[in-house]
Amino acid sequence: MDAHQRSLIHLHGSVLLFGGTALFSHLLPWSALDITMFLTAIAAFALMLIIKFQGDRLQLNNRQDYLIAIMLGIIVGLHWVTYFWAMQLSSVATGMLAFFSYPVITVFLEPLFNRTKPHARDIFCALAVFIGVFLLVPEFNISNDQTLGIVIGVVSGFLFALRNVLHKRYFSHYKGTQAMFYQTLVVAVMLSPFVEFNPLQMSGLVVDGAIGEFGLLLLLSVVFTATPHAFLANCFKYLSAKTAGLISCLQPLYGVLLAALILGQWPSMMVYVGGALIVMAAVFETVLMTKIKR
Repeated sequence: MDAHQRSLIHLHGSVLLFGGTALFSHLLPWSALDITMFLTAIAAFALMLIIKFQGDRLQLNNRQDYLIAIMLGIIVGLHWVTYFWAMQLSSVATGMLAFFSYPVITVFLEPLFNRTKPHARDIFCALAVFIGVFLLVPEFNISNDQTLGIVIGVVSGFLFALRNVLHKRYFSHYKGTQAMFYQTLVVAVMLSPFVEFNPLQMSGLVVDGAIGEFGLLLLLSVVFTATPHAFLANCFKYLSAKTAGLISCLQPLYGVLLAALILGQWPSMMVYVGGALIVMAAVFETVLMTKIKR
């Protein structure tokens, strides 16, 4: 097996694991805020160890970059909380598909920073995403948990897109591990005063033959978060941006399949149709942006 084939396997593995993070919104019996705080606290500690092990510099270049790191951390923290909350209110399928509107949202955010106008094709993609989200909505009543979950999922997608655009513009000169260390650290510190669950009451790695809360938290932090980030770092050496972008569009599919198999959450036909429109719009924008960058 050559390096290209290994990279493809690693990329599919990372996208599959990223899709699996959504499962923990239902597997862990905590609020979205608690899940995010514990996840980012462990992730920040793990990233610090990785940085030290690699012999990289932990400090940032200047005071302004620390302020940028705090800003990015606040945004990504709000993204993670809304991401898990959306799926707790609705389901993994609807929450993740609503969140995956972010590639098209990104296309509209970038021109605001670059002072350019969006193309007609971008408006077409946005319309497809709007119709897709419309098909996900069971009723136009915010008191309906499914509807509220979809709205929050789109908000999560907006926050994720905003973080990505700002990161690219103001923080991309730092290595991924260093950048994510500060962002996860900010999230953990920001959310810690609001945590409701007492970590001393957390069940262990294994309880009565099943994975306990601490075991699930380690799985989420190490296997489903840190591992795919490590896979991705190696993939970009041998795969094109187009390949990586297209395969990343499979994340909702992997997430929906895992939720169906593990949680028994089988989507309705309208969710399939709406999700197909959203993913197709994301694929179209990914292919288009890759061609433009060439």
